[in-house]
Amino acid sequence: MSPERKARWIREIDWLLSVTDHIVELVPSQQKSKDGSNMEIMVTRQRNDIHMNIPALRKLDAMLLDSLDNFKDQNEFYYVSRDSPESEKGGTKRTDDKWWLPTVKVPPDGLSERATKFIQYQKDSVNQVLKAAMAINAQILSEMEIPENYIESLPKNGRASLGDLAYRSITLEYFDPDQFLSTMDISSEHKILDLKNRIEASIVIWKRKMNQKDGKSAWGSAVSLEKRELFEERAETILLLLKQRFPGIPQSSLDVSKIQYNKDVGHAILESYSRILETLASTVLSRIEDVLDADDVTRNPSHAGHKRNSLKEAPQVPASPREGMEKNSEDTNASMTLSDFMGWGSEQNESAAKKDSFGSDELLKDDDRYKQKLTNISTNRKPSYLDNLGALRSPTARH
Repeated sequence: MSPERKARWIREIDWLLSVTDHIVELVPSQQKSKDGSNMEIMVTRQRNDIHMNIPALRKLDAMLLDSLDNFKDQNEFYYVSRDSPESEKGGTKRTDDKWWLPTVKVPPDGLSERATKFIQYQKDSVNQVLKAAMAINAQILSEMEIPENYIESLPKNGRASLGDLAYRSITLEYFDPDQFLSTMDISSEHKILDLKNRIEASIVIWKRKMNQKDGKSAWGSAVSLEKRELFEERAETILLLLKQRFPGIPQSSLDVSKIQYNKDVGHAILESYSRILETLASTVLSRIEDVLDADDVTRNPSHAGHKRNSLKEAPQVPASPREGMEKNSEDTNASMTLSDFMGWGSEQNESAAKKDSFGSDELLKDDDRYKQKLTNISTNRKPSYLDNLGALRSPTARH
């Protein structure tokens, strides 16, 4: 990231978050009067969810920028434009659906041990940031109010939403979520998203019936409250598994509807900021994996035909909170840096002396810094039975 681009990123994030200083709530406090007596008064304080999540998101933001800065002096891999001759691309030609991205080139013998350890460490660090950003984003979305027009579009029972096959599988006496997914058609992103939409719709229906928020007779059902609660928990489990296995799928109809009709400015800012960081982290992670894949193919040419699951590929990251990143499809430069690859230009001084960014002492120093930062991050997430299934893995942006 060039200094100018980095300064603009920080400046525009500050603009985005400046509004949150004025989103406050009244809380009781003690005030001492002149005669020494105490009286209780109400004072303003930044709203609790904003007070908890903004510092966490800022730390994640700083960690991502640090991770990008760590790559500025690397000299063991570079990029070959898609318009370059096949002889330059060699056996590392892209075989996935990201055809517009340049091809990664590594030394003939692969990356050095220090470089491999450094890149793997950066991958782990960015992955942790990614999981934290997704956890915050998911929590904010869960707190957003469900729009009435979404509720009006729902069928009147969970069976109609899920379909007969899925409904029977969920309502069986013995339920295995992995077995359930093996019986569903999840061969494409569209089908996965459709299943996710149907499951979320059924969860909303069951929750409304359990809470008796709608007095219409059409929402009535002969299913007992206990069974409906059990079905809802099973559907939540399936939904979590889908998010874990296919984190790159677009946002569901429920999430899109919540964002579109949301009237809470604080929720809007938290959701958008966490999604921006989620997108940036997932793109950085995907580019790091490209380098590791190129190294693997160089060391083991027989792996050249192997492709990562395209459903888990991250979309392009926005260059700033208000503009999207342009693809590098028109870039014909045969040798590019990571900053060029990310669309941030190669504005660094190329004549500057290269520093060894793969030194073990520096790596250990970075390791301590990242661990300390991650320890201090709070996602303000409410515990639930789903937490027992394990932390979310490598989520990616959904736009």
